Amino acid sequence: MVAHRRRNDRQGAHLAAGLAGYALGITTSTILGSARGAHDVARARQVAMYLAHVGFGMSLARVADAFGRDRSTVAHGCRLVEDRRDDPEFDTWMETLEQGLVVLAPLNGEFI
Repeated sequence: MVAHRRRNDRQGAHLAAGLAGYALGITTSTILGSARGAHDVARARQVAMYLAHVGFGMSLARVADAFGRDRSTVAHGCRLVEDRRDDPEFDTWMETLEQGLVVLAPLNGEFI
């Protein structure tokens, strides 16, 4: 069961990274890569981790495992994205990405 959940989490992370990468013009492999990357890559990764956390309801620890990051890194990235949601334009953009994620992978209990 744990292996199945981990595989689903990684697939969810890949989907969230693909969506964020498409929206920001950064490849999925760059977002999921182990390197810290430039500022724009870090922002894209934060958006992807936030989407996995919020869109799939994954815990921060599960997002961290799926992205190969530390839980505190995921928490920090999610906080930064959440803080930016005070900007109405950014909030609308994030809402569109969240809706796109749900359309691409409807919640069916696989990620929860």
